[in-house]
Amino acid sequence: MTQHLTQAPATTSHPSLWRSRNFLLLWSGQTVSEVGTRVSGVAVPLLATAVLDASIFQISLLTVLAWLPYLIFSLPAGVLADRVDQRRLMIACDLGRAALLLSVPVVALVGHLTLSFLYVVVGLSGVLTVAFTVAYRSLLPALVPAHDLTSANARLEVSENVAQLAGPSIGGALVGLLGATRTFLADGLSFLASAVTLVLIRHRPGATAPGRVPLRAALTEGLGFIRRQRILALVLACTTTSNFFVMASHAIEVPFLLRTLHASPATIGVLLAVGSVGGLLTGVVAGRLTALIGSARTIWVSMAAPGPLYLLMPLARPGWGALLYGIGMAAFSANAVLFNVAAMSYRQRVTPARLLGRVNAAFLWICYGAIPLGALFGGALGTRLGLRPALLVCVLGMWSAALFVVCSPLRRMRDFTPA
Repeated sequence: MTQHLTQAPATTSHPSLWRSRNFLLLWSGQTVSEVGTRVSGVAVPLLATAVLDASIFQISLLTVLAWLPYLIFSLPAGVLADRVDQRRLMIACDLGRAALLLSVPVVALVGHLTLSFLYVVVGLSGVLTVAFTVAYRSLLPALVPAHDLTSANARLEVSENVAQLAGPSIGGALVGLLGATRTFLADGLSFLASAVTLVLIRHRPGATAPGRVPLRAALTEGLGFIRRQRILALVLACTTTSNFFVMASHAIEVPFLLRTLHASPATIGVLLAVGSVGGLLTGVVAGRLTALIGSARTIWVSMAAPGPLYLLMPLARPGWGALLYGIGMAAFSANAVLFNVAAMSYRQRVTPARLLGRVNAAFLWICYGAIPLGALFGGALGTRLGLRPALLVCVLGMWSAALFVVCSPLRRMRDFTPA
C-alpha cells in the first residue's frame, strides 16, 4: 500500500446515503440498539443495587464483565466475521442479546433472579456485543460506496453520541416508571428492532476466499497487517494512548466534580451534556470538514488542534467556573468524533475485505484493552497526587496522543489516494 499527496480539490459530499435503503436500515437499527445499550448501562447497576443488594465490589464486577470480552474474544470474533455472512452474524448477535435481556424479567417473575444470573447475562451479552461490533464495522464498506464512507461513519458516530447523551436519561426515567427489572423489556426490544432492520437489508455477501488460513495464524493476521502498514500502526498507537488517558480522567471525573468543584448531581449532568454537544455538532458536519481539511490531514489536525482547550478541565473552579470543564469536554468530544470518523474511514479503505474483520478486531483488542488499565491508573494517580493535579496529567496525556500522528507521514499529505 502507498499513499501520496494529491493536489486535487476535495470531492463534495454525495447525497446518495439518504437514498441508500441498506445504509438507512443499518443506521436506524444501530441507533436503536445503541440507546438500548446505554439504557442497560443504567438498569444493570440499579438492579444489582436496589433489587439484589449487591456490594460495591460486586457491582464493579459487572463493569469488568462488560469489558472483559473485548480482551478475550475480539481476535476470535475477527476471524469469525471474516469467515461467515456478517449480516447474519449481526442478526444472530442481536437475537441472542434480546433473549438474554428479556430473560431477566422472566426469571425475576418466577423468583429466581440472582446476582450470579445477572453476571451470566452481562458476560454473554458482552461476548455477543464484541462479535456484533466487529461484524458491523466490517459490513459497512460493502453497503456504501467508498466515497460515502466518511459520511456514513459520521452518521453512526452521531448516533453513538446521541445514545450517550439520551440513553442514561431514558434509562433512569424507565427505571423510575417501570422498575429496574421491567426496564430490561425495553432494552431487549431494542435489539429485536435492530435485528428486524438487518433482516430487511438486501445484501449478497462476497465470495469466500479460496483457502483458509489456519486458526492460529488467522488470529494474528490482522495484527500482522497493521504492523506492515506504518500509518495504520501509528493511528492505533494514537487511539490506544488517548483511550488510556481518557479512561484515567473518567475514573476521577465524578470525584473531581463533586469534591473539588462542589457541583450538585444536577450540575454534573448539565456539564456532561455540554461535553457531548461538541461531538454531536462535529458529527453533523464531519463529512464536510474532512473534505475541506483533507482525509489524511484531518487525522492529525483533529487530534492536535483542540488540545489546548483540554487544559480548561483542570482549571475549572466552583460555581460558574465549572463551565470550563464542560467546554474542555466538548472540545475533546469534537476531536474524538472527527478523528474516529477519519481514522475508521481510512482503515476501511486500506484494508482488504478478506482481512477487515480481523483488523477491526485487532483494533478493538488493543484500544479497548487499554480502558481498564487507564481507569486503574487514574484512580491511583488521583490518590497519590490529588484530583486536580491528576486531572492535569490525564489531559496532557490525552493531548500527547497526537504526537503519534503529527510526527508521521500524515503531516505531508492532504488526502489518501490508492496506489
